[in-house]
Amino acid sequence: KTEENKQSNSMDHCEVLSKKVIEFKPPAYEQRFYFVKNLVNQHGHKKIADLGFGDATLVWMLKYHRCVQYLVGVDIAAKSFKWGGGRLSPRVGGYTIPRELDLTITLYCGSAVQKDSRLCGFDLVTCTELIKYLNSENLAKIPEVVFGYFSPGMVVISTPNSEFSPLFPASTFRDPDQRFEWKALDVAKLSHYSVEFSGVEDPPAGAELVGYCTQTRVFKNRAKATELSVSEPEEHVYEVVYTTSYLSLQQSKYFRFTLSTGAVKAIESMKSRFLQGPRRKEGGRVVPLRSCTPFPQHGLTEAQRAKTGPSTKSPSVGEKF
Repeated sequence: KTEENKQSNSMDHCEVLSKKVIEFKPPAYEQRFYFVKNLVNQHGHKKIADLGFGDATLVWMLKYHRCVQYLVGVDIAAKSFKWGGGRLSPRVGGYTIPRELDLTITLYCGSAVQKDSRLCGFDLVTCTELIKYLNSENLAKIPEVVFGYFSPGMVVISTPNSEFSPLFPASTFRDPDQRFEWKALDVAKLSHYSVEFSGVEDPPAGAELVGYCTQTRVFKNRAKATELSVSEPEEHVYEVVYTTSYLSLQQSKYFRFTLSTGAVKAIESMKSRFLQGPRRKEGGRVVPLRSCTPFPQHGLTEAQRAKTGPSTKSPSVGEKF
């Protein structure tokens, strides 16, 4: 009865607020992406795959992390003609100021429930915009493919909160989306992963019992390194629709180029300062001192300056200086 009362109270809150327009700031999708970015900042992941990358916004956001060296996106709707370049490609600044570490970005056309060995052993796999679009058959394959076959170090999965649904007018979430949520602990136990429950997009005032709009699950692989190194047979079922690489200081020719460019800039800066010479104020204007004018001897008395001034006596032959 306690659980029933809790659900009843939750629905009462929803009914009261259902007519109000709910706006998330930042937008809901950005909050999900920033949740992933914070994880990358915290753990320093190098190899990351985003399943269901959509317009590749998350991939684009993650490319700016210095620790990231390999970014992969997989989407069944990806088309090669859409990815001829754009914001994932290196900018001009990437050629003049290379990254410290290599970075390769690859986008694949394929299903997240297909096994492709190129995604095995990643540090992080994200499914922030995927689960809600899968049918029951494909949803049931996620644990086997993602947790079993890919076996990444960490998995982030986000799904809609069904109890939040009534807060949006004429909006409902499908039951299959939620079945994975209730099986999160079972998935963790069967696939040597621990799981942490969290969420993003806070509910409006008065509907706190509903919880987050989006529920997130962070799965961490508890297997030892030796267990993760078991090789899988090569299976390449995804189609490459886009790939690019960034210059880095790990590549010797670009390291030498950056080093020589920095040296030239430093020399030019010193040369410029030397040619400008010392300055003094004269009649409210700053003018250069003449080359024959001695440098000011600060902190000396007139008598001391006289002693240290140039001598009018001609040096004798053999005199040591």
